[in-house]
Amino acid sequence: VITRPEMEIGRYHWMYRSSRPHQYHHVPALRGNISPLGIQGCFECCIKCLGGVPYASLVATILCFSGVALFCGCGHVALTGTVTILEQHFSTTASDHALLSEVIQLMQYVIYGIASFFFLYGIILLAEGFYTTSAVKELHGEFKTTACGRCISGMFVFLTYVLGVAWLGVFGFSAVPVFMFYNIWSTCEVIKSLQTNVTVPGDQICVDIRQYGIIPWSAVPGKACGPILENICNTNEFYMSYHLFIVACAGAGATVIALIHFLMILSSNWAYLKDASKMQAYQDIKAKEEQELQDIQSRSKEQLNSYT
Repeated sequence: VITRPEMEIGRYHWMYRSSRPHQYHHVPALRGNISPLGIQGCFECCIKCLGGVPYASLVATILCFSGVALFCGCGHVALTGTVTILEQHFSTTASDHALLSEVIQLMQYVIYGIASFFFLYGIILLAEGFYTTSAVKELHGEFKTTACGRCISGMFVFLTYVLGVAWLGVFGFSAVPVFMFYNIWSTCEVIKSLQTNVTVPGDQICVDIRQYGIIPWSAVPGKACGPILENICNTNEFYMSYHLFIVACAGAGATVIALIHFLMILSSNWAYLKDASKMQAYQDIKAKEEQELQDIQSRSKEQLNSYT
């Protein structure tokens, strides 16, 4: 005869299938503004977006834009002032400096092209920085780096290297007018200092522009001496052109630094993408082997079930 307590014990085992007490699992507390449904809050979304920003590329882009803007803007105005100084004080005949005027006008058009090209190129490099940063951040996710993307990154490395070498030449070339204007300015300072010393007349101190090769030797007057040279140094055209050439040279130097910065970033990103492609190939092979192992195990279970 089954008593009532035994019936209750059997009913308990039938309902719970175990005599062990129920264990409660600890649920981790929600952090931030994440809702129970797994939806991230505004703060987490902002942190995630800020984590994907390529700050190194952003700094290099700002430096590149600033350097190119200084070089192009100041260089354009300084060249115009240089032509004015030559026409008014060193070459009164238009035919003597006609070639120089054409060259300067051509350089101004080149400046327009440089500004437009580097505006687009800086944006492209910044976009490439976002691309490679996303590839590195989501290396173990569903993001796939393609061979075309790695080829484009390598092409940017080569192109940035070529542009960096070219801008080294531009930086050196932009230092030439600074050197010329500095010589003229220092000569004017010598003339001013000699006003108290009557033993050396200031009329014997001259600056001959023809020796720099920018105007022919047949140009008239071609040189300025004494008080005439001092008056040239006191004009607004000379003052503005001298300082603008200095700023343009500094802008060219900043652009060189930005391109070197870009070159280091692109080389590093290209190496990361190359490692990412190897990691993806390894993960694909591993996933394929695991799938084959699961298929073998499932077929073995089916055969075992058919035997039994």
